[in-house]
Formats: sequence, C-alpha cells, structure tokens
Amino acid sequence: MSGRALSFGTVAEEYERFRPGYPVELVDLVLTYAGRPVPTALEIGAGTGKATRLFARRGVAVTATDPDPAMLAELRRHVPAEVRTVRAAFEDLRPDARYGLLYAAAALHWTNPEGRWSRAAALLEPGGVFASFGGPVRLADPAVEEAVRAARAPFLGSDEVPSPDGTPPEQDTQWPGTELQRSAWFTDVRQSVIERRVTMTARDYVGYLSTVSAYLTLPASAREQAYRRITQALPATVEIAADIVVHLARRLGER
Repeated sequence: MSGRALSFGTVAEEYERFRPGYPVELVDLVLTYAGRPVPTALEIGAGTGKATRLFARRGVAVTATDPDPAMLAELRRHVPAEVRTVRAAFEDLRPDARYGLLYAAAALHWTNPEGRWSRAAALLEPGGVFASFGGPVRLADPAVEEAVRAARAPFLGSDEVPSPDGTPPEQDTQWPGTELQRSAWFTDVRQSVIERRVTMTARDYVGYLSTVSAYLTLPASAREQAYRRITQALPATVEIAADIVVHLARRLGER
C-alpha cells in the first residue's frame, strides 16, 4: 500500500468534516441491484465511515475495515454501535466468513491489483454483490478551476488520482468496471452515475483539499504555501461537481 494511501490518518477529523457524504440514493441503488436481502457487508477502506453509516442504518450488519487506526477511531464516533471494525488492509483480510456485499467507497484504487478480484470473490458468497463508488471532486466553474490549477502549479501538477488501469476519462466504461468485465469471477457488471453538486465556502474547499493525498504528501512548507495561494485564487463560495460513479457486479457461483 502506497504512502498516499496511508496519509489520511493525520487528518481524520478534517476528512470527516470536509469530505462530502453519500446520498441515500446510493444505498437504494446497491440494494436494488442485489435483488435479495443483504444481511451482511464487508467494507474496504472505510475511512471515517461516511458510507458505513448509511448501510448500517438500513439494517445491514457491516464490518468496516481500514488499515489506519486514526480513521477507525473517527469512524467509531459516527456509526451505529453494532458496526464491527477491523484494522486491516484489503490484502490482509482472510476469508473466514463470506458476505452478501463487499464494497469500497473511494478506496478501491488504493488496493493491490495483483489478486484483487480473486480476493474479492473469496470474501463474497455466490451471487453476492461487489460495489465500488466514488469519483473526482472538481470545481464546477472552469475559470475558477483554471485559477486554482495555476495557483498550485509551482507545488503540484495534478491533485487527482489517475485511473489505476490507464482508462481515459472519455471512455464510456471507467475503472474498475473495465477490470470487472475482464474478471472470471464476476458477471452482470453495471456502471451508474449519481450527479451531485455541492456549494461550499472557499475555506471549506481548502479544508477539503487538506484531505487529498496529493497535498498530504507534499513537504509541509510547500503544502501551506499551496493552500495560501489557492485561497487567494478562490471566490468567497464555490460550487463543486462531485458526481458519484457507481460500479456493481455479481459474484459468480463456486469455481
């Protein structure tokens, strides 16, 4: 697991405060796709539990996993008491139980591609559902986006995580759908988009940036200079486009 993947624990409280949550529509989409009761779920890279709480409130018994103890400590403050937590990276999970749902909220790209899908299949019961959802958060106004790009340029070329398999953004099927379609373990692969627009203050937007791995791995002095320059480039309030790209697939029967 990369240093960027393990950089979030230092800003767990900020992650909870500034990162947008998930709409109930997302849970409806996943559970409708399942087409049957989903009593248990295993979450990969749960973070502060922004997705965890939604599934738990729908009666799903969620086991939330994350390798970072600070993130799990923050998660415990926000999820129902019955949620089980396990400190572990996806690669360290052992299939001692099988679940009706395995999902990752803006976390799958941090997992090791080697053996990713056989490992996911081993954690799911036959016919169980795999779900991955997330997407880039971008400034909706192109002029503001360009001003921010210019402000951060001396410190950072891009603050986005590139597609793990190199899929270009204009392609219809995005990652991980591209990998799921090639996997021998999964079928009925679907991709959906939940459109989302959020208005926030400039201060809160920079707060969001303080939870982005590209900034967290900068030297502290460069990071603070970048935040100052970006703040100066922003209007008082900004609109962000934070569409949620949802990928769903069904685990095939025993192999």
